[in-house]
Amino acid sequence: MARLISGVRTLFRRYPFVTNSAIYGSLYVGAEYSQQFVSKRWLAPADERKDIDYATIGRYAVMGTAVYAPTLYFWYKWLDRVLPGTAKIVIVKKLVLDQFVLTPYLLTVFYAGMSIMEGSEDTFLELREKFVPTFVRSCIFWLPAQALNFSLVAPRFRVIYMGVCGLIWVNILCWTKRQTLPVATKATANENRGTVASITNSES
Repeated sequence: MARLISGVRTLFRRYPFVTNSAIYGSLYVGAEYSQQFVSKRWLAPADERKDIDYATIGRYAVMGTAVYAPTLYFWYKWLDRVLPGTAKIVIVKKLVLDQFVLTPYLLTVFYAGMSIMEGSEDTFLELREKFVPTFVRSCIFWLPAQALNFSLVAPRFRVIYMGVCGLIWVNILCWTKRQTLPVATKATANENRGTVASITNSES
């Protein structure tokens, strides 16, 4: 066990970016897998159980490893450099920046990025419908979690801490993403696409 801990510390010291990205991405994928397992296998009636959607898990792997982890790594390096220490005023400033600058960006990238990978016709439809409720939930979950992060966690372990918390948060995010869009919204989107198609056809 001591050798394993020593090896992990060595990886963090020599390859902090790669190690953080790999661990965070793994936790991100684990969150989506567990969410699917619970909803499709565990809670679903026997005659309604479905297979795990590995294509979706692959998209979460891309989002967690290639997008979120690098963003979080460089964001917290910058944040700890600009606002060092654990004084109360410093923590408050970090919380405000993290929740009201970083979070909107991450939610936008998540919904738009997933829509692109899914091949959706309207890349920003889910973002428009789900941004506000997701942001409200993120405030409830992440403000207390980040208060502990900025108060107690060593800077080099911030992304890993985020990954552990993210194991819970991504389950919330996945559940929110799976919620059905309002029928009126879908109808409006379809009407808009039909209008655009009609205009295009008349012009041609």
